[in-house]
Amino acid sequence: MHERRNQRVLIVDDQHLIADTLALILEQNGYDAEAVYSGESAIESAIAHPPDVMISDVVMGKMNGIETAVFVAAHNPLCRIILFSGQAMTPELLCRANAQGHIFEFFSKPIHPKFLLEQLDAEPQRPNL
Repeated sequence: MHERRNQRVLIVDDQHLIADTLALILEQNGYDAEAVYSGESAIESAIAHPPDVMISDVVMGKMNGIETAVFVAAHNPLCRIILFSGQAMTPELLCRANAQGHIFEFFSKPIHPKFLLEQLDAEPQRPNL
């Protein structure tokens, strides 16, 4: 099990309720979690306070979660990136990213908090795309 104390987790979702709820759950379980609501805000936060883990929705406004993940991974290669989505267009976006060499962990929405905590405690898995 990973040491949660001081592990910074950045949650990115344009649905405020989802981002805020996940941040609260993670905080209650020993993580230093921050919720932001756009890819642009995630990049600003990741530059100012580099996260250990970023959990991002894929389908968002101007900047999608994959674009955000690519930027964060390039500037913080040790950051664990987890993407999640319930949108039908997500597999196509993930395949394009994979073809360009960007491979991220992925979970389908809705994500159960217990499952998310288990995944954060586990070693990162290489996605099957």
